[in-house]
Amino acid sequence: KTNGVGLGFSYGIMGDFNFAPNYSFSTALTITTINGKSTEVNVNPYHASTSSTVIPVAYDLKYKMQYIEIPLTIKLKTLKEDGKRWYGQFGLSNAFNISAKQDAVRNNVNVGDNQNISDFSRFYRAGLVIGGGGEFDISGNTSVLAGLTFNNGFTNIVKDGNRESRNHYLALNFGIFF
Repeated sequence: KTNGVGLGFSYGIMGDFNFAPNYSFSTALTITTINGKSTEVNVNPYHASTSSTVIPVAYDLKYKMQYIEIPLTIKLKTLKEDGKRWYGQFGLSNAFNISAKQDAVRNNVNVGDNQNISDFSRFYRAGLVIGGGGEFDISGNTSVLAGLTFNNGFTNIVKDGNRESRNHYLALNFGIFF
């Protein structure tokens, strides 16, 4: 079960490639950190069954995942009016795991602190991107972007076939276009 919210951040470069006056192919190359909390049962690498009878043991986990992310989206823009325009955006997020760490607690006892779980995490993460916002001219061809994006991860991020874990995030976007 989900057990709270974690804050993360992302940074990198982004670009809009216009194929019509108000339509763009939008992509980016970012380093994205996604943090989250969950409570899960019999989690590798912390849980080892020593008998044929498996006793369920709950672990409070804090995921600290880092990805190289390359979203492939379509951006639909309004006509520019008084130096501003609004946009809607949707598409696919492609992310490749570059770091996977985890903190684990069982019965209020720390059993793993900043544990490397790369061997237990999937390399590829896909997600659906839906967002919107505005672009505001500040001088010449330079504009500022501000928006809100929801990234709905739909691939399992763990290799353990006995459980499913997906990470989603809501992002506040800020950027400068030149």
